[in-house]
Order: sequence, then structure tokens, then C-alpha cells
Amino acid sequence: MNARVFGYSISAVYPLYAQKLERKGRTTAELDEVIEWLTGFSDAELAAHLDAGTTLGELFAEARLNEHASLITGVVCGVRVEEIEDPLMQRIRYLDKLVDELAKGRPMTKVLRAPRVE
Repeated sequence: MNARVFGYSISAVYPLYAQKLERKGRTTAELDEVIEWLTGFSDAELAAHLDAGTTLGELFAEARLNEHASLITGVVCGVRVEEIEDPLMQRIRYLDKLVDELAKGRPMTKVLRAPRVE
């Protein structure tokens, strides 16, 4: 199953994420912000990956994972993301979790694990 998921292209998955978020009143700009926060890609880099049909495996192999990504916890598809052993699958599930949180109306500052200012 993992190998199949790794082979999905970001350009095939992106519209599904976008549709989910738009149904909940969120925007593709917010989706881009989440993907860019997690992967470290710029707008141009993300657009290039979408245009090229980069697979999820390739996308996350090139990503500069955000240093706060390990703060992403919770359940996606019945599995706790912090307990996923395969690093690539964990990164993919991190993205799924962030999209889920956006769809549930969570504020962007919480979705992006912004550090608390005291």
C-alpha cells in the first residue's frame, strides 16, 4: 500500500485537498501555505512540482521539512501520525493531518504550529 501512495502525483492529490477545503470555506491559498510551511518550498517551487506531476515520494524526498513538523500529532485514517514508523509515510500523513485541521476550521496559526509568544 505504501508504495502505491508514494507513487501518487501531487498534481493528482492537490485538487482533492482543494475540493475538501473549498467545501469547508477554506481557500487554495491556505492549502498552498500549509504545503509550503511543511515542505519548505516557495510558491514557484510548489507550482513547478504541480506542473511536473512530481510523486509524493519525490516531493517529500526534496522537501526541507519544517522544524516544527514533529509537533503534528493526532489520528489520520485511523493511525496516529506520531507513531508512523516509515518517515516518508509519516510526512505524507502530516500533510493529510494539516489539511484535515484546516477543513475543520482550525485557525492557521494553530495549524502551522506557531510558537507561543509569552
